[in-house]
Amino acid sequence: MAREEPQIIPPELLLRAYRAGIFPMADSRDDPEVYWVEPRMRAILPLYGFHLSHSLAKTLRRDRFRVTCNAAFDAVIDHCAAPRPDAAESWISMRIRDSYRELHARGAAHSIETWQTGADGIERLVGGLYGVGIDRAFCGESMFSRATDASKVALAWLVAALRAGGGELLDCQFTTPHLVSLGAVEMPQAEYLELLRHATQESAQNARARYWGGAASAGVSSVSAPGSGAGAGSLLALGFAALAAAAAAAGSSSSPGNFIAQSLTQTS
Repeated sequence: MAREEPQIIPPELLLRAYRAGIFPMADSRDDPEVYWVEPRMRAILPLYGFHLSHSLAKTLRRDRFRVTCNAAFDAVIDHCAAPRPDAAESWISMRIRDSYRELHARGAAHSIETWQTGADGIERLVGGLYGVGIDRAFCGESMFSRATDASKVALAWLVAALRAGGGELLDCQFTTPHLVSLGAVEMPQAEYLELLRHATQESAQNARARYWGGAASAGVSSVSAPGSGAGAGSLLALGFAALAAAAAAAGSSSSPGNFIAQSLTQTS
């Protein structure tokens, strides 16, 4: 008899869990069960505390990668779930993978991809990240890299796009040396829940107004703030478009990557 595949986690249940500061994990890729995690200590990456190294700034300015949003969600989550040299098993089970695919189809889970063209002239997916958008909060789930700085570039674009779109909170769940090097900080879960509550209450219009007001005071040329959006997923899309518009308005002769490097350097 064929084994019955476990059902996905209902999207409504997943989103309620995220709003309560809880997220699912599994013990292995083939594990049909999930367990719910509420860390005692929570990691976030402050949107205006991102540490941009000189080498990463150089990579952004040189546009070594093409960066997209929501262009290859399935491929990104599959790469994130694949075995790694330092971790043969993955907490992203097939059930969790399929559950987030459904969230993505409903506009609540999102990916950022980095692409690179090889010597053979073929462009390949070499890095990226995915997560869940709730109002002005983005809960990062996992990232992967197949080329130097590929995932860091994706994260830099995520930070810049959330800032440009009016985002407020970037959740990293747990601290790692890699995330700490990029500016992640740790706090008690109760403090995180207060930040989450605020990020899901303030109007998106006010949040975007704060960003664009700050950009103007920093000397960035005036551009129209993006239109209203229902959640962090909309904010990401708006942020990507806003970055291109702001780069053009600021007279950037190269690309949004150069503009992002400049803006992150000013506040890092």
